[in-house]
Amino acid sequence: MLNEEMIKIVNAEHHDPFSVLGIHKLNEKEIVIRTFHPFAEKIEIVNLNTKTKRKYNMEKIHPDGLFEKVLKRKTFFKYEYIYTDKYGNTWSSRDPYSFLPVLTDFDLYLFNEGNNHKIYEKLGAHPMKIDDVEGTYFAVWAPNAKRVSVVGNFNNWDGRVHQMRVLGSSGVWEIFIPLVKEGDLYRFEIKTKDGNILLKSDPYAFYTELRPNNASIIYDINNKHKWNDKKWMKKRKETNWFEKPISIYEVHLGSWKRKNDNEFLNYRELAHEIADYVKEHNYTHVEILPILEHPLDESWGYQVTGYFSPTSRYGKPEDFMYFVDYMHQNNIGVILDWVPGHFPKDAHGLGKFDGTALYEHMDPRLGEHPDWGTYIFNYGRNEVKNFLISNALYWLDKYHIDGLRVDAVASMLYLDFSRKDGEWVPNVYGGRENLDAIEFFKYFNKVTHQYFPGILTIAEESTSWPGVTKPVDFDGLGFSMKWNMGWMNDSLRYISRDPLYRKYHQNELTFSMVYAYSENYILVLSHDEVVHGKGSMVNKMPGDYWQKFANLRLFYSYMFAHPGKKLLFMGNDIAQFNEWSCTKSLDWNLLDFESHRKLLKLVTDLNYLYNTLPELHELDHSPDGFEWIDFKDEENSVISFARKGKKDDELIVAVFNFTPVVRYNYRIGVPREGFYKEILNTDSEIYWGSNVGNQGGVYSEKIPFHGRDNSINITLPPLAGVYFKWQPKK
Repeated sequence: MLNEEMIKIVNAEHHDPFSVLGIHKLNEKEIVIRTFHPFAEKIEIVNLNTKTKRKYNMEKIHPDGLFEKVLKRKTFFKYEYIYTDKYGNTWSSRDPYSFLPVLTDFDLYLFNEGNNHKIYEKLGAHPMKIDDVEGTYFAVWAPNAKRVSVVGNFNNWDGRVHQMRVLGSSGVWEIFIPLVKEGDLYRFEIKTKDGNILLKSDPYAFYTELRPNNASIIYDINNKHKWNDKKWMKKRKETNWFEKPISIYEVHLGSWKRKNDNEFLNYRELAHEIADYVKEHNYTHVEILPILEHPLDESWGYQVTGYFSPTSRYGKPEDFMYFVDYMHQNNIGVILDWVPGHFPKDAHGLGKFDGTALYEHMDPRLGEHPDWGTYIFNYGRNEVKNFLISNALYWLDKYHIDGLRVDAVASMLYLDFSRKDGEWVPNVYGGRENLDAIEFFKYFNKVTHQYFPGILTIAEESTSWPGVTKPVDFDGLGFSMKWNMGWMNDSLRYISRDPLYRKYHQNELTFSMVYAYSENYILVLSHDEVVHGKGSMVNKMPGDYWQKFANLRLFYSYMFAHPGKKLLFMGNDIAQFNEWSCTKSLDWNLLDFESHRKLLKLVTDLNYLYNTLPELHELDHSPDGFEWIDFKDEENSVISFARKGKKDDELIVAVFNFTPVVRYNYRIGVPREGFYKEILNTDSEIYWGSNVGNQGGVYSEKIPFHGRDNSINITLPPLAGVYFKWQPKK
C-alpha cells in the first residue's frame, strides 16, 4: 500500500528519496527494498552476498514505475538490479540509493561558512569508484528547491529516475549513480517550491557542450595532462614581478587567427602560433580574454555560464592545459580574464538557480546590472563567495594560470555604479560603497596569494578608489596591479588631437605623473579602445597616412618610456586599420605592407629595450625611477624625462616631439656628464620614418640648462620619440 512518502517519489518531489528508496528495515523480522524506474517493466534483485547470486522478483506497486520487495530477513545485503524494459532489453546496475553520502559534515560546514577553497572537488560531477562500483558522484547547492534530480543521456533526461537527497540544512543535494561515466551529458532538473521545473547546467561543470548546446559534460580533469613547466613554476614563485618587465599581449583566441574556412584554431594550434609570435616580438605575457564557457561569441567571453569550464570552442580541458604549459615552456606567462562582477540571465545558467535569487540579489537595485542586462553576484552570501573564491583558485591550481585580471572592478565596488538616484540601495552606513564586495576582494587577494605566491591579481578599476594595490593588512584591496585607465584616457585624447592644438593640452600628457605611484599601474591599450565605433589605434591618429603611422610610433615610444608595466591588444602592434571584430581573424595581410611591417618592428624593439634595460622597468612603481627634465615646453609640444634603474649606470633620457616639425638645436638639461647614445629613434627609416636623427648620439656640454649643470644639444625628428642611453665620458 502506497503511503504519502511513496507518492512524493512517484511525483518526483521528495527532498530525501533515500528514506524511501533503497534497502530499509521494515520490522524486526523483515526488510524492504524499493526502487523507482519508469522505463522498467520488470526488475529483479540479485543478492551479491550469495555464491549463487540468488534473485528476487520485485512487485510493481505503482504503474509509473515504483517497485518493492519485502524479504523475511533481519540483515541487509549487497545487491544489484536487473532491469527489463517493454522491448525485452535488459541491463543491470547497483542501486544508487544504497550508497552513503560522499560529502562530509566538515565539507558542508566549510562550504556554508564560505571557506571550502577546493569545493570544486566536491560539488559538481566526479567520476569515482565506491565499493568497487564505477560511477559518477553528483552534488549541487540548491537550498530552496523542492526537489533536485540528475538528468542526462543515461536516464532519458527523466527527472523521476535519479532524484537526489538534500544533506541536512546545508542546501546541498547529492547522489552517486553507478555506470554513469566520463563523457556523458547531464543537467540538474530542479522543481521549485512553486512547482516549476528548471533545467540547469552544473555551476561546477569542468566541461560543456559546444554552443548553441549547453549541457554539462562529465569530465575528470585530473591526470589528463602531464605538466612540463616545473622550471617556470619554480621561477615564478621566486620572482619579484614589480621589478621585472611585464609586457602583455592581450589576445582573443577566437579572432587572433582563423583557418581559411573561418573556423577556429584549437588550443594546441594556438599555443604554438601565439608562443612563436610572442617570443619573436619580445612580449613577456599573454592575457586571454575570458575562455570560461559562454553562450554568445559576441560577448567576447564576458558573460559566463560555465565558470569552471574552459570553452569547448577551442577544444577540451587538457588542450587548454597544453596551451598554458607550452607558454610556460617558452618562458611566457599566462594571465586569464576573470569575470566575478556579473553573469547572464540565460535560463540554463546561475540566474534564479533554484527558483529564487540564489547567486544574485532578489532586489534588482542590488542584483541586476542596468547596462549589461545581467545579474550581479551576492558577495555577502557565504556560498556565493565560496563559489567565486574556489573558482579563482581552480584556474590557478588545475591550469597553472599565472595571473587573474579581474574585469569591471568598479561596477562591483559602487552600489550606485551606472544607476540614477532611487535606483540603488545605500549600505548600512548610508554610503555608496559595496561593503560585501570590498570584503570579497580582500579575501580573494589574500587567499590567492597565500596559496600561489608569485601569481598576479590585476584590477580593471576605472575610478580613483584608494588602495586598490595596497596590501590587505594595510586596509587595501590587495591587488598586485591595476590598469591605468586615467593614463589611457588622457593620453589617447591628447594623441588624437591635431598637432596644431596639442600645445593647449599638454597637461593631458603630464597629469599621469601626479598619481603614477599611488598604485602599481599597468599602462593599457586594450580591446576596449578599438571597438564600438572608437576606431582602431592607427585610425585614432590625426594627419595623413604617413603622419598617422608617425603619431602611432611616437605614442608607443612614449608609452614604453612612461613608468608602469605594459599591455597592447592584438592588432594594435600591426596598425590594423579596421576595428577589432570577434567574428574574424586579424588582418595579418597588412604585414605585406612596409608601413605595417615596420611598425611591428618598432614594437618588437620597444619590447626588447623594455625587457633588457633595467631603467625602463626595475623602478616602474617607485618615484626613484623617474625624473622630469622638462614638461613646460607647451609651445613646441615637447616633453623630456629620465628613467633610472637601481645602479648608477642605468640611466635613459627620453624626449618626445608631438609636432610634425623638426626641432634643430634643441637643448635639454641632463642629469650627468657623458655620452648620450641614441638607442631608439621612432623616425628611423627602419621604422618607416624620415630618418632625421643624431648620428648615433651626442656628448653633454657644460652648459647649465633646466636647472642642471650639463645639457645636450639634439635634433628632434618630427612626430617622434628618441631614447638616449647615458654612458660615462671616456
